Amino acid sequence: MNVIFVEPFFPANQRRFVLALASVGANVIGVGEYDEAHFDDELRSALGGYYRVGSVVDVDAMTEAVRVIQSKVYVDRLEAVIEAHTLTAAEVREATGIPGTSVRTTWLCRDKPSMKQALRQAGVPTAASTGAETAEQVRDFAAWNGYPLILKPRAAAGAQDTFRVDSDTDLERALEVFAAHGSLSVAVEEFVEGHEGFYDTITVGGHVAYDWATHYYPNVLEAMRTRWISPQFITTNRIDDSPFYREVRDLGRKVVATLGIDTSATHMEWFYGPKGLRFSEIGCRPPGVGCWDLYAASNDTDVYREWAHAIVHGSVSAPQRRPYSAGLVAIRPDADGTIQGYSGYDEIAGRYAAWLLDAHLPGPGTPTQPVEAGFMANAWIRLRHPDYDVLRDMLDDVGRTVHCYAG
Repeated sequence: MNVIFVEPFFPANQRRFVLALASVGANVIGVGEYDEAHFDDELRSALGGYYRVGSVVDVDAMTEAVRVIQSKVYVDRLEAVIEAHTLTAAEVREATGIPGTSVRTTWLCRDKPSMKQALRQAGVPTAASTGAETAEQVRDFAAWNGYPLILKPRAAAGAQDTFRVDSDTDLERALEVFAAHGSLSVAVEEFVEGHEGFYDTITVGGHVAYDWATHYYPNVLEAMRTRWISPQFITTNRIDDSPFYREVRDLGRKVVATLGIDTSATHMEWFYGPKGLRFSEIGCRPPGVGCWDLYAASNDTDVYREWAHAIVHGSVSAPQRRPYSAGLVAIRPDADGTIQGYSGYDEIAGRYAAWLLDAHLPGPGTPTQPVEAGFMANAWIRLRHPDYDVLRDMLDDVGRTVHCYAG
C-alpha cells in the first residue's frame, strides 16, 4: 500500500507515525515543508519518497504534489495527524480521489459551533453554543445565555486562546484580544461546570477498535493559568468497570457515527458535572501531549503501530489489554527566565523506581516556557501503576516533592 504522510519531520513526534506505517508494510511517501537534508538515516530509510512544498496547508500546492505522486504510483491513503493539517488533507483527498476522512467530517471536527450543532441534533449532549462573526453577536448570545461563558477561535485546538468570561467587563476584554488578533470569528458557548477528561479511540471502518478514557487534574483552563499547580492527566484502566465509562463510550460511538468518522484516530473532550455528561471538542486525529506514549505504557502495546495497522490493513493486530493506568505530571518552573536547578527528583526516582516511565528535566540554563504553553513545555514526569487510585497518589506526591527553580 502507498501512503502519503503529511509533514514527516516536524514536530519530532511525526516520525513515529512514519516508522509505524513502514513497519506494517506501507510504502510511505512524505510531503512536507522541510529540506530532506535535515532527516536522519532512520527517517530517510522509512520513506519511499519525499516531496517538499512551501506550505502543507496550501491546498493548491498540496494537490499539485499529490498529483505528481499519483502520476508515478497508485496512492491508497493520504494521512495527516496534526489538527491544523487535517482540513487541507481532506480537501486534497477529495480533489484527487484518495479514500479517507471526508471534508464534511473534517470540517465538523474543526468548526466548533457546527460540530456542536450536529452532535446536539444526534442526541449527544453538549454545551449551548453558537458561532459569531461580530462582537454584537457575541453580546447577544451572552444576553440570552448569561454568564459564565467560554470564548475561543472557531478552529482552535485545546485551550489555545480560550477565555472564560464572567461579566460584561470580562467579555469586552476578551473581544478586544480577538480584535487585536485580526478576527472576531469565534465560538462562544456556555461554561459547563464539572470535571474534565477525554475519550480517545482508534476507529476502523466506523467501529471503535481501541479506546481510552483519560482525566485532567485540575481542568485545563485552571491548569494553564496557574503557575503553582503541577497539573496531571491520567489514563485509567477501569474503563470496562463502571456505568460512567459505559456512558462515555456509548456517546463516543454515537459521535463517530454522527460525524461520519471511518478509519482514524479520534480525540473527544468531555465534562461531567451537575448537568451530567457533556461532550466538548472532537478531533479526527490523535491526541497531543504524548498521550499515545501513556496509552502504549498502560496497554503494553505499540499504539502507533496499531494505528498504522488499521490504516494499512483495515484492522488492529491484537486485542486491547489494560494492565496499567498511566499518567503525566507537569513540573512548572517557579519563575520565568532560565532554569537554575531541581530538588526532589532523586527522592521520587528512588521511591517509585518500579513505576517510573521517564522524565524530562531540561538542564540549567534552558529558557523557561510560559505556563500556558502546556503540560510538556517545561519539565514533566510519567509513571504507571496497576491501581488507578495508587497512581493518583503517586502523581500528587511527585507534584509536591519535585521543584524546578528558575530566574
